[in-house]
Amino acid sequence: MTGVHSTGDTLRLAWSRPAATWEEAIPLGDGRLGAMVFGGADGRYQVNDATVWSGAPDLPARELRRVLAQGAGPDRLREVRAALAAGELDEAERLLMTFEGRYSQEFLPFADLFVELPGAVPEAGEPARVLDLDRAVVEERLTAGDARIVRTSHVDGHALVVRIESDRPLPEVRLRLSTPLRELGRRAGDGTVALDIAVPVDGAPLHEQSVVPPLRYAEQGDGNYDGFAAAVLAVRSDGVTETDDSGLTIRGAGRLLIALSSSTRAESWWAGADDEWRTVSHETIRNRARERVLGALGESALPHAHDASPRRGAAARFAIGGRREGRWDVDTDILRGDDDALRATVAAEYGRYLLQASSRRGGPAANLQGIWNGELRPAWSSNYTININTQMNYWAAGPLGILDHAEPQLALVERIARTGADVARELYGARGWVAHHNSDLWGWSLPVGMGHGAPSWAIWMMGGVWLCHSLWDQYAFTGDTALLRDRIWPLLRGAAEFCLDWLQVDEAGIAFLAPSTSPENQYRDAAGDPRALGLTATMEVELIRALFQRSLVAIDTVDPADPLRAELESALATIPEPGIGADGRLLEWSREVEENEPAHRHLSPLVALHPLELITPRSTPELAVAARRFLDARGPGAMGWSWAWKIALRARLGDGEAAHELLQQALTPYSGDALRHGPVDGSEWGGLLPNLFSTHPPFQIDGNLGFPAAIAELLLQSHDGAVDLLPALPTAWPEGRVDGLHARDGIAVDLRWSAGLLESAELHNLHDEPRLVRVRVSGTDLDVRLPAGGSAVVTGPTTTPHPHPDTDDGVRAITVRNS
Repeated sequence: MTGVHSTGDTLRLAWSRPAATWEEAIPLGDGRLGAMVFGGADGRYQVNDATVWSGAPDLPARELRRVLAQGAGPDRLREVRAALAAGELDEAERLLMTFEGRYSQEFLPFADLFVELPGAVPEAGEPARVLDLDRAVVEERLTAGDARIVRTSHVDGHALVVRIESDRPLPEVRLRLSTPLRELGRRAGDGTVALDIAVPVDGAPLHEQSVVPPLRYAEQGDGNYDGFAAAVLAVRSDGVTETDDSGLTIRGAGRLLIALSSSTRAESWWAGADDEWRTVSHETIRNRARERVLGALGESALPHAHDASPRRGAAARFAIGGRREGRWDVDTDILRGDDDALRATVAAEYGRYLLQASSRRGGPAANLQGIWNGELRPAWSSNYTININTQMNYWAAGPLGILDHAEPQLALVERIARTGADVARELYGARGWVAHHNSDLWGWSLPVGMGHGAPSWAIWMMGGVWLCHSLWDQYAFTGDTALLRDRIWPLLRGAAEFCLDWLQVDEAGIAFLAPSTSPENQYRDAAGDPRALGLTATMEVELIRALFQRSLVAIDTVDPADPLRAELESALATIPEPGIGADGRLLEWSREVEENEPAHRHLSPLVALHPLELITPRSTPELAVAARRFLDARGPGAMGWSWAWKIALRARLGDGEAAHELLQQALTPYSGDALRHGPVDGSEWGGLLPNLFSTHPPFQIDGNLGFPAAIAELLLQSHDGAVDLLPALPTAWPEGRVDGLHARDGIAVDLRWSAGLLESAELHNLHDEPRLVRVRVSGTDLDVRLPAGGSAVVTGPTTTPHPHPDTDDGVRAITVRNS
């Protein structure tokens, strides 16, 4: 047979049986279409389209008008600030909650495809399913009676493609297509099935139980947005195809090529082509899906591999401990395996794979579940939670050399900034733009909470500021001044303008913020009551400080005459340094208070350490010690994203051993109920699900996407003016190699180490001009000249087999040579 076989030089993950639950299914995706592969005789594929969200384009504007009509606005903000100044925190909370809109919208499941092979079972001696992480293909080897079958699946070109090859004709293959949403009708014939689907125009989160019905479809009076979508299924085979209401049946075929695609009205809106989304017809939407399907059937139907090759400038390729290529059993080798380095390798590679699969240029950004969701009422609406989670989704893009996959985050922020400009002006009387705790496909920027959301999570005005720092990384890792000038700086400028208007200055000339919250956390007041308001949160000050500093760099780069410079410089002079408590810990608020949750999952003031670079052991040693003590007090992890952040923080502190211990915790199998919403206080930890998804519980992808970023920090850092090689290597990883890690300002690095020490690092200059780069090895700094588009190799310090009698440590000096 000539199926799509895995090659020996790829990383493959194997499962011993078909999936019985969604948490066992294998993810495939191309940034627009996602599929969860169950396998087995039923051959279920649970399918998502990245543009299938409840809601409508004008919903953020409509909701802002409603909030303003209820009295929120600049005058009420002055009342809030007066109440805070008077210490009337209950009154301030009451007033602030009138600023809350309803809720961001939901990312929804789209369709289910069943590719049924009656009587099929996994071939004896073979795993039931194998995912090739480098080629983005799932392969199954099955038998049905005397027939031996290979079924391969991949997603590319916005189409799910399933190829079946059998060594003898199959009596019957059944294809069934359905949707969990409202089906409007279907058309079948000529080997195709087309489903017309209605997407809800409103979707309430699970915690808003008062909203009935929770999913609402368009009715008269909802305007001209009908949320129409289409799914088209087609097959090409050497058998006979029959069509009925449920799908297609193919008889006597030995070779089948099956394709499923989709198209939506929201896709037209996201593309932003002259409001074409308002008038595009159902037939046009349906035809787009049909063209994609026919295109997939007309091509070779072989997948375009994810870029994980080791050539210069490609995605990073990890082999911690030296082992990477091969087929690894997920249960015995990874979830319960004893090769810690291999498990770290898979965690890094799987995170890379998931980011590349869930985020592609031209499509929406990866949400709380990436591009995969099987629930009509997903946890936290599977939205964009922008007080950590959406940012963490893209932390790995720069270090792993896959920044092209971060473009959707930039596109999302551009949409949020458009609605956020209205919110800043109308709600707060400020320039620029603002965003809060949540967002969605439509660029929601209001606070959420329906008037009863606790200010600790609903009232946070720094969501857009933190997103801007994620965008800055896209510039920092590439040095792309055109990208900075044309797309990133306008967003930073708007966020900086808002912050300039938002800052307050006391009589002593010290800046403070009112209202201010530390995301999702509270302190205890003198009476022992939990409070979110009343004090300036350290995180907010740090985010603003870094924004102003980076804005000044941007001005120097793209427009030195920009009049905003003077305002930024003046405001920076008022911003206080982070405080340190009596116990030596970095303070979370502007004064020392009793913590309501000492082990809180958020690490908000440590944003200055990672992902920002305001605190480093070299430049601010006292603050770095205070940050370490804060991290020590918070304790170990609680769920995937919190673990990932803590690992990255430990790496920035050079504490590889603590980081390694946290990673081991994060990669343990989760044995609880994967669908139950675990408590957020950390009393029950998450872990990895059978398909290696990281869970809160339930599943959130930010942990998976944060792990490769954190692991990369252990091996390479470049935030402190130097390319630091192996800055926090755990002793448990004495040897290994990584090709294609990226440092800031366009440098790719191939690392080799053994006996816990650097063997060699080849630095590749990705720019067309020569560079002088500061490189740090084992605490030693040296200047390395990189020719234009060329490379240099740093060797050592490696312990020599026979130390020279004139040396006392047997360590060869660091050497540099051009390659």
